[in-house]
Amino acid sequence: MSIRQLVVATVIGGLPGCLRAQVPPTPPQPLTVEGASTYIYKTIDTVQLRLHVFAPKPPLTSPRPAVLFFLGGGWLNGDVKQFIPQATHLAELGVVGVLVDYRVKYRHQTTPFEAMADAKSAIRWARAHASDLGIDPGRVAAGGGSAGGHVALSAAVFDRFDDPNEDQSTSSKPNLLVLFNPVVDATTPARNGHFNGRGREGSPLHHEFHSLPPTLILHGKDDKSVPYADVERFCNDARARGLPCELIGYDGAGHGFFNPSVEEGKWYRETVSAMDAFLTRFGYMAPPLDPR
Repeated sequence: MSIRQLVVATVIGGLPGCLRAQVPPTPPQPLTVEGASTYIYKTIDTVQLRLHVFAPKPPLTSPRPAVLFFLGGGWLNGDVKQFIPQATHLAELGVVGVLVDYRVKYRHQTTPFEAMADAKSAIRWARAHASDLGIDPGRVAAGGGSAGGHVALSAAVFDRFDDPNEDQSTSSKPNLLVLFNPVVDATTPARNGHFNGRGREGSPLHHEFHSLPPTLILHGKDDKSVPYADVERFCNDARARGLPCELIGYDGAGHGFFNPSVEEGKWYRETVSAMDAFLTRFGYMAPPLDPR
């Protein structure tokens, strides 16, 4: 294509297809999820962000703990339904499982900083509406995979990024974290680009945080996207500050290993078992009945 043809094509119809940025098709998130109650937790201009709540079957004799799951997708896209298996599993065991949508680049033309703010908004909204949801506001955990793990972790370690229009008297920090191959280092060249050159500002690994709720990280040792060494360093740094961080590594497992579709659910079952044990230890669910 000549320069003159390129100019004409641009004026008439934008850049030709071969030269346009390749943006994969990104369908909208579902307005509802089967089996869950849906709530709008945040509205920005015309964008409505939803969370989908899987509640234990009634009768509930007391407020229940909750785990809010944040989808993965590199802050670019992702499916809010990703953590349905984990959320419904928890609901069967008496824990409220919540799927949280948040803003991503391909749907909303946003950066990870907006996603981090949305995670804080979702946690604050769930805690403020605890009585409506039947949850205990003092036992609101956050979980997520990859970029979703990053925004969940960010809500815990950063004192910034809260939406200034929200009631700051209600905490946006989770009481517990269950993270699946989370991004902890936002300073690598590719991730720094997502953050518009401000990756260090949004990097938990490079933030001198002084508090951290009990944290479980489940990570594949063969992860090429988020190296195991990153989370190992994060947990070691946290423990050096006297903060609770537990890391379980899985030999031969790569990025996204925890999803049920990988290895016929092998890693899914192992990570769910580890999650259950962690939640049980902190009183979020009852210990399993002794089969004897």
